[in-house]
Amino acid sequence: MSTTTAAVDMVSYTLGELGIEGIEIEDKVPLSEEDKKRMFIDLLPDVEEDDGKAYVSFYIEPEKDHEDTLEKVRAAVLELADFVDVGEVRIEKTQTEDIDWMNNWKKYWKPFHVDEHIIIKPTWETLENVPEDTLVVKLDPGTAFGTGTHHTTRLCITQLNKYMEKGQSILDVGCGSGILSIIALLLGAKEATATDVDVHAVEAALENAAVNDIQEDVYTVLTGDVITDRSLREQVGLHHFDIVLANIFAEIIIPLSGVVKEMMKPGALFITSGIIDEKEADVEKALTENGFEILEVTHSGGWVSFTARA
Repeated sequence: MSTTTAAVDMVSYTLGELGIEGIEIEDKVPLSEEDKKRMFIDLLPDVEEDDGKAYVSFYIEPEKDHEDTLEKVRAAVLELADFVDVGEVRIEKTQTEDIDWMNNWKKYWKPFHVDEHIIIKPTWETLENVPEDTLVVKLDPGTAFGTGTHHTTRLCITQLNKYMEKGQSILDVGCGSGILSIIALLLGAKEATATDVDVHAVEAALENAAVNDIQEDVYTVLTGDVITDRSLREQVGLHHFDIVLANIFAEIIIPLSGVVKEMMKPGALFITSGIIDEKEADVEKALTENGFEILEVTHSGGWVSFTARA
């Protein structure tokens, strides 16, 4: 679908509201330094000068009525014209190849060490000659973020391994694949609760817990936003957790720091990551203004992690 760079965010949101996922955006807008740090590659290609045009690709499941869905998309996007220039909104339909594109990436992801004693292994790979003192975590992220390879996840895992004591209760906010809370349980946590706004993340977390032989009675995964939903915070558990983990962006950690204490025991730890260097001061300010004592700040590859006490 052709549109404009000015309308891309609103168009993407509208598609999401219609139940369409897996949106791909093509434009010539230069990446900001912040965007580049969020990418997983070191060299970015040169692009032409921004011409204000954008192309949004999306996938419609085979079982859906394609013509009806496309009409709904066209109508919904044209309604945005009252607020933003949406361009010509030309929609072209193509047939995708009958290939397993959802799983092709798996051949590039291999087992790796998070630290000396923790290995993350894709569920479809096998390992031999693993030392007895090594924790092997089986993982299939599916469509949820979080394989453990990124600096932010490694920072969280390192701090969790350093500070967690066996028998503690753990909360993982924005759990993605569930990797952090699952590792916490495998390291000896008594129980863990995880939350995410994305239902696919919840499904992935539960599936990954099962393949790691984690029982349902010690792992709870809930859908929703604990920042805005007080009832969800009550469901998660008030003043219940010894450690809260949040590997998400600074823009979410900042408001989260204002409500997360409701779910923490006095003196509990708040381990956060997903923070680019430029946002370090903003997150530090939010934590201190909300009464946290910052115990440690760690860095890796342009990313920051805070460990703070309530």
